[in-house]
Amino acid sequence: MSRLGDLGARLYRGEVGYDFVGKRKFWYALSILITIAAIAGLAVRGLNMGIEFKGGAVFNTPKTSISVAAAQDHAEKASGHDAIVQKLGNGGLRIQVTELNTAQADKVQTQLAKDLNIPQEKINADLVGPSWGNQIANKAWTGLGIFMILVVIYLAIAFEWRMAVAALIALIHDLTITVGVYALVGFEVTPGTVIGLLTILGYSLYDTVVVFDSLKEGSKDITKQTRFTYSEIANRSINSTLVRSINTTVVALLPVAGLLFIGGGVLGAGMLNDISLSLFVGLAAGAYSSIFIATPLVADLKEREPSIRALRKRVLAKRKAAAAKGEAPDYSDEGPDEPRDAEPDDREIPERDIPPAAVVAGPRSHGGRGRGRPSGKRR
Repeated sequence: MSRLGDLGARLYRGEVGYDFVGKRKFWYALSILITIAAIAGLAVRGLNMGIEFKGGAVFNTPKTSISVAAAQDHAEKASGHDAIVQKLGNGGLRIQVTELNTAQADKVQTQLAKDLNIPQEKINADLVGPSWGNQIANKAWTGLGIFMILVVIYLAIAFEWRMAVAALIALIHDLTITVGVYALVGFEVTPGTVIGLLTILGYSLYDTVVVFDSLKEGSKDITKQTRFTYSEIANRSINSTLVRSINTTVVALLPVAGLLFIGGGVLGAGMLNDISLSLFVGLAAGAYSSIFIATPLVADLKEREPSIRALRKRVLAKRKAAAAKGEAPDYSDEGPDEPRDAEPDDREIPERDIPPAAVVAGPRSHGGRGRGRPSGKRR
């Protein structure tokens, strides 16, 4: 078995693990800082909206020896606006200038023909109105709103409303970071960007649901035992699906990184940049939020329930009693669940007086149903 596969098996069995839920405040703070930076970038720099949203003209030239930089300089001088120039596969150039009307586009076409030494009739000029991009954006926002509502309803029915709230916060977190990166980097926002944004929502939700599914199964009848608190079960669920999440994310990021850094960066394919940057940032943010944000948020919300708070008291009281006797807490999953202990008194037990629960101790009793995991046969 490979090292990664062996690690995945040990994580699933609960032999090793990382305390994601216990260190949630650090990850919350990190996410808040990243989100604030994204919002600040959006407020200060704004989004570089493409020609589809602002309107303008696109000029296509035949094969020419003029460099991209020289053509861009000529186009900006002729139009008085920023220009984007791309080299086409046939050796021609695609010159994109925003915020031009018909009369201005004719003048720019004439000037470009002189500057580039190309007959004017061989330069194709296409006007793009801003309404087309706005229609696409409005439809995308409408679809996004409907998607969010359906997601909340589905998760509330399939799992519970706390998971629906946590997943919704994680989705908003991913969208905000992705849009903020676009503002900070200055990449052009095109309909391709909108498509990329909508695509990452599905991935982010999928990864989150996998962890929630493991948590749902792991926390079944949780109040009938006194071994683990809800937060510890949530932490075990994250660890049991961690390698799977990493594998899925890496496999998804590799082709997107190829599109972004090779296709877009080296070959200069602008449309690939539009889609691949949003996918790259969104996939990474989605994997991060499903592990560090969504599930710890569910644990925070569940720990407010009276039954879960009572369970936490029983677990801590049991550990305190074991520590007083000099015994190690029994995390063995062998045999039937223990009967519920007598209700503890109402006094809060300071956690500093309680031996901390091992992040993971002993084999898991609650299997998951995720793809690529062990069978989850109950012991």
